[in-house]
Amino acid sequence: MARLPRVNPLGVPQHIIQRGNNRQICFASEQDLAIYASWLAEYAIQFDVAVHAWVFMSNHVHLLATPYASGALSSMMQALGRRYVRYFNREYHRSGTLWEGRFKSNLIQSETYLLVCQRYIELNPIRAGMVEDPADHYWSSYQAHGLGKCIKLHTPHEEYTKLGRTAAVREESYRALFDAHIDGQLVAKISSALNKGMALGNERFKDEIERLHGRRVRPCKMGRPVIETP
Repeated sequence: MARLPRVNPLGVPQHIIQRGNNRQICFASEQDLAIYASWLAEYAIQFDVAVHAWVFMSNHVHLLATPYASGALSSMMQALGRRYVRYFNREYHRSGTLWEGRFKSNLIQSETYLLVCQRYIELNPIRAGMVEDPADHYWSSYQAHGLGKCIKLHTPHEEYTKLGRTAAVREESYRALFDAHIDGQLVAKISSALNKGMALGNERFKDEIERLHGRRVRPCKMGRPVIETP
C-alpha cells in the first residue's frame, strides 16, 4: 500500500516518533543523548521548528513540535537523522541503518490535546518502568515544564504559558496535572493516532484539515462500501 503524503500545515503542532530499526539501541551513553539534543536544537533553529516537548529513550524519541516553514519537520528530522547515524556508526564501529524507516507523525489540535499529548510524551519513562516520577528522567522536557530548567532546545507552547502569569505558577500548575493518570483509553487513542498518522482533535478540526489539504486525517470506516442498486 502506498504511503499517504504527510500533511504539514504551518503553525499546527505535530507529535513525532522516531524508532531504532528493530527497536535496537540508538543511545548507548550520555554523550550520545547530549549530542543528539544539541543537534536537534541546532536544526530546529535552522529549519524554523519550535520544539515544545520531548523524551529520549534508549531506542526511540518522541517530539512535540510546530513547523513554521514548508517542509520544515521533514528537513529537520532528515538532517538530524543522517548526521546522528554517521556519528553513531563511527563511534561504535558499525555500519548500516539505525532508524526504522521514516519517522511517524500526526497533527495535534492545540486547545484540546496539546497538554495531554505533552504529558503522554513526558510519562513515557514511567510507562516503560524506568522511573516512578517524570522528574527523575533527565532527557525529557518535564525538566523545563515542571522544574523550570532553562534548556536551549525548549520553546514553550502557548497552551503551557496559559497555565499561569509567572514561571513559578506555571510550573506548579503543570506538576499538578501529573497527580492524575491519563486515562488508558486516551493513551491508546494518542498512540493509535500517531502510529496511523491520523489527526488528534475534534471533528471540526479534522474537517478543516481535510478541506484545506485534500487528504484524509481520520481512519476509514470499516466494512465494504454500500453499492446502491438502480
